[in-house]
Amino acid sequence: MMLRRPLLSTLGLLLAGRALAQPGVDRPQPRLPTERMVIVTRDNRRHDFTVEMALNPDQQTIGLMFRQEVKPDEGMIFDWGAPRESSMWMRNTLVPLDMVFIAADGRIHRIAERTVPLSLTPVDSRGPVRATLELQGGITERLDIRVGDRVLHRMFGTQP
Repeated sequence: MMLRRPLLSTLGLLLAGRALAQPGVDRPQPRLPTERMVIVTRDNRRHDFTVEMALNPDQQTIGLMFRQEVKPDEGMIFDWGAPRESSMWMRNTLVPLDMVFIAADGRIHRIAERTVPLSLTPVDSRGPVRATLELQGGITERLDIRVGDRVLHRMFGTQP
């Protein structure tokens, strides 16, 4: 019995240490595979982005946590596979983001601009969307991207 407690304590410390060394707990996940995406505004201006593809639940849970920056022409897209309500947060996210909620036809449904770093307040799509795109905070305003603009990507049956 005396030997078990130190062994269990040691095992507990090892497991806790391993959990803390995992992406999303204390550091960003490795860069995900990227694809080209284009947003076409209502006046036909095209804005090119290189987006990381967050396709599975583990990648989507970690997202852009602990990243020190998001470049103006980069982002991460969360593919939900089918239209659904999307609710995001900024847990462990160090930089402000613009969250772009995209309907199944590729139209922008909603934009949440300059979300607050480290906030646990939910940011909701306010309706079913196929995907959520996270971009550098403030970029949608700078590029005059608005609700109703089109996103070109294979996910929406269009090519950039």
